[in-house]
Amino acid sequence: MTDAAGYPANSYYVATANGIEPVSPLMGDEKADVCIIGAGYTGLSAAIHLAERGYAVTLLEAERVGFGASGRNGGQLGTGQRHDQETLEKELGDEWAARLWELAKDSVATVKGLIERHDIQCDLKPGVLHAAWKKGDAEWLKEEAAHMQDKYGYDQIRYVPRDEIRDMVDTDRYWGGNLDMGGAHLHPLNYALGLARAARSLGVTIHEQSRVVDISHTDPAIVKTDKGSVTAPHVVLACNGYLGKLEPRVAGMIMPINNFIVATEPLSEADARKLIRDDVCVQDTKFVIDYYRLSADNRLLFGGGENYSPNFPKDIAGFVRKPMSLAFPQFKDIRIDYAWGGTLAITLKRMPHFGRLAPNLIYAHGYSGQGINMATLGGKLVAEAVAGQAERFDWMANLKTPKFPGGTLLRYPGLVAGMLWYAMKDRLPG
Repeated sequence: MTDAAGYPANSYYVATANGIEPVSPLMGDEKADVCIIGAGYTGLSAAIHLAERGYAVTLLEAERVGFGASGRNGGQLGTGQRHDQETLEKELGDEWAARLWELAKDSVATVKGLIERHDIQCDLKPGVLHAAWKKGDAEWLKEEAAHMQDKYGYDQIRYVPRDEIRDMVDTDRYWGGNLDMGGAHLHPLNYALGLARAARSLGVTIHEQSRVVDISHTDPAIVKTDKGSVTAPHVVLACNGYLGKLEPRVAGMIMPINNFIVATEPLSEADARKLIRDDVCVQDTKFVIDYYRLSADNRLLFGGGENYSPNFPKDIAGFVRKPMSLAFPQFKDIRIDYAWGGTLAITLKRMPHFGRLAPNLIYAHGYSGQGINMATLGGKLVAEAVAGQAERFDWMANLKTPKFPGGTLLRYPGLVAGMLWYAMKDRLPG
């Protein structure tokens, strides 16, 4: 369900959005150096970085800027890749893992740099707390913090023991955690809208409500909507969970899934500080994670629960209240003022999927819940690749991304079975 402006209804982010622009659909035929499909973080970042290099860019969006996961997510700006560095070292070797860490560092710096450079008002605040849901999780979090400090010289992360984490977050559910002050949290839709304003200021043409229906396999390519076309030597696919059937050659590499968030009534300043003492964002170690933070007006923004169908639950507030009440029993009856959901794309290995379908057709998607930093970086790497500087793009593109078993038609049953298994494990002691 959408509101009159074409954005998701009952979203706190939409209710507090800064400066939504009037819609300007594509009408007729245009030419550009690069045509980007999708106005989320990947597409907007690519547009900015390409325009800064002197390219004429047209960006086509089927709905509104930030309509998808970019305007609906939990607002947590992580500092790493989707996998921890020790896992990447075991799978890829130390050299490749170190390259991916350098990219991850650049991803956070790029987000913060764009916000500062373009004066994007998006409530950016420091700190991410990764909390151990199970006793056994606390030990590997402690090892992770030590590993990042010792091997990578990363001094912004530290382990928080159980007695201290109880002072930081008003729950007894956690056994410890890692506090990463290099990470941050922000208002995700206002970040996307700010990126769009920055892109327009650099000369990028953005057409909303302009769904692409066909991309020709020619050079230059012709990108068609139902009311016009864009002819361009380069095309960028930046659709993520909303790719649909537009490009079957990569659709089977990603799986759209839905996640849900609520915003409670505003808390008093004293209650907000008691709930999350240092105003950091929090995520736990469950497979189907809970993630939450305080808004600028002291609401608890709590995300939890997933589903794997095209439809959202009829009662999103009730759906999310269950995991929220497990973490915070004292809030089981708190008033919920906003409840919404969004679709993201995961890959089988939970690492982003970058690549080329032709010399002039490039894509980046599948951020698997790590989208604010990695999608922003994805757009920057896409711009580098279009400009002929593809080394860093290829570090990501060379990651092996298998198709989901069964392709786009049969992938859901296997995913649901797997998710149910991990959800059951979340409930077991350990």
